[in-house]
Amino acid sequence: MGATAWLVMLLTHPLEFRTLLQFYLYHEEKRDLTSIREHTTSGWDRESMRKCWHYLAQTSRSFVAVIKELDGDLARTICLFYLVLRGLDTIEDDMTLPDEKKQALLRNFHTSTITPGWNFDGCGPNEKDRDLLVEYHVVVEELNRLDPAYRHVILDICEKMENGMADFAHKAATTGSTYLECIADYDLYCHYVAGLVGEGLSRIFSASKKEAAWLGDQLELSNSMGLLLQKTNIIRDYREDVEDKRFFWPHEIWGQKVYGFSAMTDMIVPSERRQWVQSAMVLDALRHAVDALDYIRLIKNQTVFNFVSIPATMAMATLELCFMNPTMFDRNVKIRKAVAADLIMRSTNPREVAIIFREYTRKIHAKTVPRDPNFVRLSVACGKIEQWCEHHYPSFVQLGQGGQSFNTEDARTNVMLAEKRFDDETKKRRRIEDLRKQLEANGATGARANVDTYEQGSIMEVVLYVVGGLILILVMCVALIWGILHYSGEPGY
Repeated sequence: MGATAWLVMLLTHPLEFRTLLQFYLYHEEKRDLTSIREHTTSGWDRESMRKCWHYLAQTSRSFVAVIKELDGDLARTICLFYLVLRGLDTIEDDMTLPDEKKQALLRNFHTSTITPGWNFDGCGPNEKDRDLLVEYHVVVEELNRLDPAYRHVILDICEKMENGMADFAHKAATTGSTYLECIADYDLYCHYVAGLVGEGLSRIFSASKKEAAWLGDQLELSNSMGLLLQKTNIIRDYREDVEDKRFFWPHEIWGQKVYGFSAMTDMIVPSERRQWVQSAMVLDALRHAVDALDYIRLIKNQTVFNFVSIPATMAMATLELCFMNPTMFDRNVKIRKAVAADLIMRSTNPREVAIIFREYTRKIHAKTVPRDPNFVRLSVACGKIEQWCEHHYPSFVQLGQGGQSFNTEDARTNVMLAEKRFDDETKKRRRIEDLRKQLEANGATGARANVDTYEQGSIMEVVLYVVGGLILILVMCVALIWGILHYSGEPGY
């Protein structure tokens, strides 16, 4: 940002100016991949890997920062994983390629991607990431250098994804239908292009031993995490995709039988009905939010946590921005830089991520209107997220610099304190019972009688101390009065 942009922001959005200034001053990159001490893990000393880092920055502005922050060789591994899938996705998205050629390219991509010297320069001139495929041989070279455990995961995910993409591309080319018919098809497509990415990432995290070995088996949660991000992008990119004749919104949601649209391009024209379609798409994306929160709670490594949580919180912010926003049908909308900076700084622990999810869920709920056919279902979806957050991180428990405290105005505080008192009394009774059993087991004479009078004996001791104290005070008072009368009376008294 130039000085003029900073000045304009200061005058028009002072709070955002403060947030961005704080971000640039205090948020520092944890790793310098160009540093000599990082060369063994980042591969920066090799020309081929430097080109891979260049293409990562060129093809992914949103992920490059968090990928570079990953511990050890995870950064390089995820960089290559991303570039492999980006190359595959570029071929799938290229509408200039005939079906026969695209099928062969897609279904053999997992083999091509480890074939030394392989590249592809046949993409259309307007395909934005064609340069990556033109110099894809550098990705091949670096992929073959990877640890076999990492390479196996990447190739396995690539093979599954390429076959799924090829199936959908072939269906569109042979049937003439460019639409996804039902929500089930939509889910399956998103699984192939994003859910499998989530699965692959979980398996790589486990293989790195920076996360638990069982994380790689959490396929449902990993899939939901990917679907939340992918569906958010599909909603936001409506106009761009329609202009490129890519139609990902399922016909079941916007079709003639539901909202009366015969084609997705019809929604470019302003109408109230298109807002209901948009709310239905956001509703469909929100059903993955709870699974995403469950997945985030499983992550232990801080750099992996940041890598997972930051895109998730940005997805929630993007969904809120798109919801009931007619501008989304005219152009791509993006969250403001200050909002993104704030999310990056805050998305550091599961509790704060849950709070962010809840904040944007409430904003979405506040925008709903009763005349929207999805009003009730949206309220339920938002309520599920609220319920999850309240269950795992109850709002009456407050965290501050002084530690944990409780909101005394919340009735749940009284319930919690009552339960604590009950637990304390229960523990005391159990200690007495354990003492009784222990004495009986030792065969002590009069054990039961002694234990039964344990509490009474304690009370009698207190009474005796009190009575003794009163007698002592009385004696001292009498002695004091006698002394006063004796020494202050008349002489000869």
